[in-house]
Amino acid sequence: MSKLQINLEGIFETAGQLMVTYGVRLLTAIVVLLIGLWLAGKLSRMFYSVMQKREVDPSLRGFLRGLISILLKVLVFISVLTLAGVPMTSFIAILGAAGLAIGLALSGTLQNFAGGVLILIIKPFKVGDFIEAQNFMGTVTDIQIFNTILQTIDNVVVILPNGGLATGAITNYSVNETRRGQWVFSMAYGESFPKAKEVLKKVLEEDKRVLSEPEPMIFVSDLNDSSVDITVRGWANAADFWPLNFDIRAQVYEAFAKEGITIPFPQMDVHLQKEEVEQKAESN
Repeated sequence: MSKLQINLEGIFETAGQLMVTYGVRLLTAIVVLLIGLWLAGKLSRMFYSVMQKREVDPSLRGFLRGLISILLKVLVFISVLTLAGVPMTSFIAILGAAGLAIGLALSGTLQNFAGGVLILIIKPFKVGDFIEAQNFMGTVTDIQIFNTILQTIDNVVVILPNGGLATGAITNYSVNETRRGQWVFSMAYGESFPKAKEVLKKVLEEDKRVLSEPEPMIFVSDLNDSSVDITVRGWANAADFWPLNFDIRAQVYEAFAKEGITIPFPQMDVHLQKEEVEQKAESN
């Protein structure tokens, strides 16, 4: 038997042993990866169900579920790499370097994560609140790890990064139980303000959504070129504010028409002196 044949037999034998050894490891790692990812999703869903049953703050549920899901998946990947024979010391060094590079590349994402943590700690809003932020207005439906989900009045979903929310201005319309509405109505010159005030007062008293305390205010706010503006201020429960805000205008319009109070439209009266008109006619 020649040396070439002996070398080939040794190579094939070594290759076979390596294939058996690492093939089993690779197959085991793939199986563990698939089962681990399935278990990670299952456990995160179970954890979310437990939080629902124990009535954990809805603002925390989505955030914690996403965080736990990510941690479980990281553990799965580390276990898979260990089974595949990757040295953990080298892996940790590589992971540290990669983590630094990824952290610099994803600084905005990390900022959003930190913003989500701040939102949950400071609690400028919670799930179910109606807020206005970053030129968007809607109801908070979910606070996630990196984003907050809003549902607008016209049923549009808006995804806002937590970093901007944590550092920007937020108007929360759901914090206080009551809100003050302000409406401006116009009447023509020559109409009686006391009469208009009584009509407006009656409209407010008949609508039970308008609170009697604090007492509504009715006053002349401006004298325009073609109208007298009357400002009405009244308080209502936050839940009734938007329906009242739209209904009160229709009620006042009907009440003014019923009482004969004229709502003017923009107009301008032009007065010409007779002598000026005659002079112009003669010159023409």
